[in-house]
Amino acid sequence: MTTLTLESGPGLRTALRADGWSTGAFGVFLLATAPLLRDPLGLPTAWSVPFGVAMLGGAAVLLLLAGAARLSSRLVGAVVAVNALSGVLMVELAFLDLIPLTGWGRAFLLSGAAFVATFAALEFAGLRRGQR
Repeated sequence: MTTLTLESGPGLRTALRADGWSTGAFGVFLLATAPLLRDPLGLPTAWSVPFGVAMLGGAAVLLLLAGAARLSSRLVGAVVAVNALSGVLMVELAFLDLIPLTGWGRAFLLSGAAFVATFAALEFAGLRRGQR
């Protein structure tokens, strides 16, 4: 398994930590406000609760990865791919009529897509710098 050394990735570690903490905070937000978000966003509780739980798990993985003595380029690459895929799926979900989103709900998903795409870009850049 290819690894990045500690010296090569302080920016990458910062991005992974920020991604982890923000993912965890958003997961808690989704879980705490699931019933309140249903009407203004059109986001069913049956969707927001599992997403919130999944985000807490993802946050734990991100924070463990960021704190590892050596960063695996494969694992960081997987983080980049998951973030990029999440962004694409949020955009699709915003425009498919799979769930009864309101205009605010669509904006909510699109802003989330932009957020995860930003982390994907930051982590990809850190990965590239670490592989040089």
